[in-house]
Order: sequence, then structure tokens, then C-alpha cells
Amino acid sequence: MRNPGKRKLPRSRCYHTTTKGLTDIAGIRVGHASDYDALTGCTVILCENGAVGGIDIRGAATGTEEIDVLRPAHIAGLVHAVVLAGGSAFGLEAASGVRHYLEHRGIGFQTGAAVVPIVPCAILYDLAIGKANVRPTREMGESAAAAATAEPVQEGAVGAGTGATVGKIFGMKQAMKSGIGSFTVDLAGSVRVAALVAVNAFGDVRDPETGKLIAGARRTPGSVELADTEAQMKVGSHGGFGRQNTTLAVVATNARLSKVEASRLAEMANLGMERTIFPVHTAFDGDLCFVLSLGGQSADLNTLGVAAAEAVANSVLRAVRNAPTLGGVPGLAGDRKN
Repeated sequence: MRNPGKRKLPRSRCYHTTTKGLTDIAGIRVGHASDYDALTGCTVILCENGAVGGIDIRGAATGTEEIDVLRPAHIAGLVHAVVLAGGSAFGLEAASGVRHYLEHRGIGFQTGAAVVPIVPCAILYDLAIGKANVRPTREMGESAAAAATAEPVQEGAVGAGTGATVGKIFGMKQAMKSGIGSFTVDLAGSVRVAALVAVNAFGDVRDPETGKLIAGARRTPGSVELADTEAQMKVGSHGGFGRQNTTLAVVATNARLSKVEASRLAEMANLGMERTIFPVHTAFDGDLCFVLSLGGQSADLNTLGVAAAEAVANSVLRAVRNAPTLGGVPGLAGDRKN
């Protein structure tokens, strides 16, 4: 492959904001654990005081656990963490480590006999990059929980985004590197909506402001020219089709929501993926969005939905713009600096 340094990959402006991302929401802490040898990892979103949760699932290739706790009829009213992990279905093990961490802190659903932390988890497929036989473990999940902080969210190839890629119609040899992005939208009356997104999409990423593709499938293994996945699909290209993709979003707000409202907000937040990923929510993707409601601010649900979609869209853009080249897959941020 030609040295990408001789011809720079298409790169539009990077966002430089004063926000911290998801940790702008009081009560949220975020921790990552990353394995840069195996190119996998997990990300833990802690809400130890409890959050009202919701979810919207759009993809057809999801891998999850403890999703029913987010349904309105479930007896558990609050969740205490959300886990995003690589490793495909094997990565679900990371959630056990987070439950172990929270249990030892006395945090969870009070059953009378024991405290049971409520920890929904979703995974993405990163086995085609790095080492397929090394996946996030219980110990990695516990390590990510212990590392959780209210500091600005670390972005790029980190945590669940360590092995994330985009543009896989021709397979990994012509894909591009992605990762995690996070962004906050401020509304009137001190209401905030923030998102964290791990982008591991089958499709390409397009900047909705310019309409230009910024990351995705490349025309040849040695090229930096983007092929346009949707255009390739229309002419019958099917080289890399496989159920090995997923974009995972977590949206948090300090507005007070019921479970029904939280799930409705997740539906509206998913519009942010639809504005930036082409194609999105395919049979090859396990796309979903969690929502966490913390705090007691009053806000119009429709306004929150506008903000949530904006936060998710900008998080997707940040995920690819901050992704370095790893595992032989080129990224817009260039070579990773240790």
C-alpha cells in the first residue's frame, strides 16, 4: 500500500469545543480499557446514583444483554452503568466485571438479600482487525469501571472504539479506521444533552454540513479515494458484505424523563446516525442507542430530540476525525502517538 503520508486522506475540519462530551452531564463518569496489541477494548458509562434508561434498536445484527431492564414494564426503575465492548458476543463478558465493581461499592438494585447492579451492555464486531482470539474480559470491564472519570471523554481509537472501522463493503483491506466520539449540546434553562458514539459501521461517514464523504470504503487497497458505498451497492458491488458492523450510541441528559420518554428520545437521537452514516441501520449493522436521564430539569421532549440527534451526529464525525491509523487501516488522525 502506498504511504498515506504522501497523499493525505480526505480530512475536513476538526471540532475543537470546550465541552467534555458525555461527562458534561452531572452524575456520569466514563472509563475506557484498551488493548492496542489485540485492537479491542471496552467503554463503561457509570451512573452510580441511578439513571432512568431507554433504548432504540435499529440494526438487524445486535449483540446485547440486560436490555429488558430498559423496558417500561420492567421492575428495575434505574440503571447503574452501560457497557460498550468490542469482541462480538464474547465482549458481553465485560459487563460482569462492571457488576462486580459496582457490587463492591454497594451500588445496585436492592433485592433484600443482595445488591444487584443493573448494567445493560452492547457489543460491536472487531474480530477482523488485530487478534480475533483476544476479546474484552470481565477483568477489562472492571478495569474500565475503575478508570471511569468525570474528565473530558477520551476520543478516537480507545475503549470500545479501539478496533472500530467504517466502510467495509470491500472488506477490511479497503476500510478506514474509526473509534469513539462524544459531543454536548446546551439548551435553554441549563438543560444539556450529550452523546458518546462508538462507530463501527458498514457504511461511510458523510459531513451533513458539506454533503461530502469524509471516511469510508476506499476504491482500492492502496488508494485514499473514497468509493461511495451507496453508489457501489447500486451497481452491484457486494465484496465485503457481512454481519460484522455496529454503531453504538449512548445519549445522556440532565432533563427528567420517564422510561417511555427515554426510549422515545432514543428514537429521535438515532436520526443523528441517519444524517452521517450512509447506508445506516442495514441488515449488516447492529445499530442502537441508549438514553440515560439524570437530574430534574424540565424540558420539551421534542426539543431534547433535536439536541440528541445533533449530539449523535457530531459524535459520529468526531469518532472518525479523531481515529488514528491502526492495524494497517488508515485513519484521518494519522499515525497513533503513544
